[in-house]
Amino acid sequence: MEERLISKSYYHTYTEGILNVEPIKLLSELFIDEHQKELPELSYIRFAQAEVYFLNKDYEAAIFKWENVDNELKPWAQKNIADAHVKMNLLAIAEDYYNAVETDSETLKTEVLLKLFSLYIKLGNHEKAVVSIKQAVDTNPDYPEVTNMARLYFEEQQEWANAVELAVNEAKRTESLAWFGVLEGYADQGHTADRNPSYFSEVLMALYLKDKNRFECLTTALWKSYKQSGYYFTWLEEISNILLSTEPGHSYVWGKLSNQYKRTYFELVSGNYLIKEFSYLIPNHLISWMKISTASDAAIASSAVLAWCEIYPSNMEESTINQAKSLLSESARCPDGLKDGMELFTSIIKWAENEGLLLDKRYQWIVDELTDVNQYHLMLTGTEISGKSSFMNMLLNDELSGDAANAAVLYQDADNTNILAITTDEEISIAEHNDFTEALQDEQTLIACKMPISFLHDNQLSLIDAPGTTDHDIFRGKGKHYLNLADSIMFILNADSNLTGNELDQAIRVKDQAPDLPMHFLLCEMDQNTDRQEAMERSEKIISRIHAYFPDAKTFIFSMNEDRNYQIGEFSAFISSIKKGHILEEERTTKILYYVKKSLEFLHGKREEIEISLMNNIEWNEEKVTKLKGAQNQLGDIEENSVLGIKKSYQTIIQKWREDLTKKLPELIQQSAEVIKEDSDLGTIHTELNAAINMRINHYIEEAVLPDLYKELLEWIADSGRELDESRTYLREMSESFNHLFGEEKIYFECDSQVLNDWHRDITRMTRKNIQLTNAAFITHYSISPFLWKSAGKLVGALAKNKEAIHHKYKQFVEGKDYSKTTQIIIDEFLQPFEIFEKSLERDINMFFADSYKVLSETLTETYDEMEANTTVLSEMREKPELYFNPISLFEIKLRQYEWMTTAGERVYEKN
Repeated sequence: MEERLISKSYYHTYTEGILNVEPIKLLSELFIDEHQKELPELSYIRFAQAEVYFLNKDYEAAIFKWENVDNELKPWAQKNIADAHVKMNLLAIAEDYYNAVETDSETLKTEVLLKLFSLYIKLGNHEKAVVSIKQAVDTNPDYPEVTNMARLYFEEQQEWANAVELAVNEAKRTESLAWFGVLEGYADQGHTADRNPSYFSEVLMALYLKDKNRFECLTTALWKSYKQSGYYFTWLEEISNILLSTEPGHSYVWGKLSNQYKRTYFELVSGNYLIKEFSYLIPNHLISWMKISTASDAAIASSAVLAWCEIYPSNMEESTINQAKSLLSESARCPDGLKDGMELFTSIIKWAENEGLLLDKRYQWIVDELTDVNQYHLMLTGTEISGKSSFMNMLLNDELSGDAANAAVLYQDADNTNILAITTDEEISIAEHNDFTEALQDEQTLIACKMPISFLHDNQLSLIDAPGTTDHDIFRGKGKHYLNLADSIMFILNADSNLTGNELDQAIRVKDQAPDLPMHFLLCEMDQNTDRQEAMERSEKIISRIHAYFPDAKTFIFSMNEDRNYQIGEFSAFISSIKKGHILEEERTTKILYYVKKSLEFLHGKREEIEISLMNNIEWNEEKVTKLKGAQNQLGDIEENSVLGIKKSYQTIIQKWREDLTKKLPELIQQSAEVIKEDSDLGTIHTELNAAINMRINHYIEEAVLPDLYKELLEWIADSGRELDESRTYLREMSESFNHLFGEEKIYFECDSQVLNDWHRDITRMTRKNIQLTNAAFITHYSISPFLWKSAGKLVGALAKNKEAIHHKYKQFVEGKDYSKTTQIIIDEFLQPFEIFEKSLERDINMFFADSYKVLSETLTETYDEMEANTTVLSEMREKPELYFNPISLFEIKLRQYEWMTTAGERVYEKN
């Protein structure tokens, strides 16, 4: 019935079994018949008629019929009325009819919601469409295609939150792998990363129980989606909790998941995170990884557990540690140990370089050498009278080895000769024999001597010529840098004398330094006059005594009496015998890890050195600031004294000439009265008189004043130059003192000597003749007239009798007049350039010292900047020590992990 109601084929209930019938006609007849009854039930027939009208697109007639349905089909009729309005594109009315449907039928509810869903899509109302389809899914998720319709719509509209929610709910409800696959696809596309990982716990557990392969796929997809989100650590915690609540076992190979755990672990310890940020995750992460680890990852996972237990012992339970040890002991030895160790060492070097630290160059060179597992490294040492150098030179067919050498020398075959001296800080190429000899005397140097040597080439052998062991500490001191380069040690003894207790003690001490290295012995028969039988008996006694202390040692007898080619052949066979049983790749891994450990020890110590160095630099810079400020004050005093002294001596000269002119000029003016003659015209005499006075003043200044002033000023320049030279000398001594104190040519005071040249030029210009002073009016007509009128009464009679008296009186007037104001004007005009020059002296002297001020100021600024930078770095180091130690701790964790893997459960020997 519901299927007919949904498809609007309810009317078939009236037409079934009747052939060739028109539904409209049949239903009309049935309607008429029903209507004739006393209690007619017309709703059913009306409902069926409306369906036929609807199917024939007579929507108004269909609506009319459905509106008159009032039985249990009424909710369906209302829904169908809405459908008819949709067909007529009256969508708003249709929405009202859909929403008015009230029914208990889940099917009808679902149909209405689906119709509303379609309606809202047409209206473009996305939000209501989402609400409708979600209600349809919640109401009747088993309804055909409803969940698929929802999924397709959510995907089309990129409603990923709703799409993920739908997939999760349907996966849990149906346990259908298809829905788990849909969810996995969403995770792959990154649409799950914005939800708290706990949201997926239930669905993951359901999938774990149903299909472990698909569980792995979904888990790894979610893992990758969370990698770049803020929920990453929450996810790591959640997935580990899920696995810890299960018993995965090893019946299923967790390849994808084990690899994901491994990759994540190494990402965590890569240095991108601080340990304190993720350390709380590590216990459960490693335990979960151990539970699901594949055979190839078991050693890595279990060794990681053991490494963390050593660094952070409180984070793991004893049962976990025991489980890790058991798993590690059952695991295969790590096949990539050499490669992993080398990569770890390389990463330490790169980190150290980024921190501005340089690791020991010898370590770097040795580690590179250890990676060549085709070369067997044999170290030769012994007492200084052992004959080692003779034996070495026989093998090398050259006089290269010497007993007195303090440095170790590695001899290798190569097509071309190349000799390097490797020190702590650098690799130095050696081309001259003298340089080679000199390098041999430095016990801290490792010499790599590569050249064509057929014996080494034929035996794939590298020889390490180690210094002799003359006392109990010398080998420990010299050999610590290169002992682990050797694959075995050959201790050389002088076979011409019995083995002494001292020699035996030295051999034992060498063995103590390298207990894991095989130790063999070579007996050198140097005395060519020794009886052969006697020599053999002595050698047998020595060998017997050696075996008492070194039961596994092999011995070789070298005799100077034997043919070289024969000896070479015998020794080649001996080398082949001691090579047997060596798995160089495994042994070299342990050696590389030794240098990793030494490098980390170096970096640990370097931290304290850096802090002390920063403190010392800050203190030193503070001292420099004090000294530089003191120098600035001294420079200021020198400059001030120079300004005062030079200006004062200059002012003295100018003042002296001002006083001289003040005295002399009035005398010149008074002497000019002689210009007045008896026949002088009193009406114009003042003009002639003024001209004569101005001429005499100019002449006096040019001929008498300027030459002497010029000489005095030249002497002043010379005196000033000497004074400035004294300042320059003092500043030079100061700069030398500073540079000696700073240990570098940091400060140089350049004084501006051009100042003296400029002064000389200016003085020359100011003291040249033709000074062109302004003509002054000393006597005017207006100044003489009152004098003449005043004397008129007394002179009127005399004037007529004697003009001489009037001219004499005129002279008296000229000679007695006060000319101080006028002469002062002339003096001021004449001395004005010199006074302007005086005002520039301080500026010029400042220029002389300007560069010195600049140098001190710049050095002081640099010192302040350096002190501030060092203070900032020191403060950060003290506030956040983890920024330095965190990478080192991670390196140490990796080191311990590799050591555990290398020894497959046995702790490696901790070398001193």
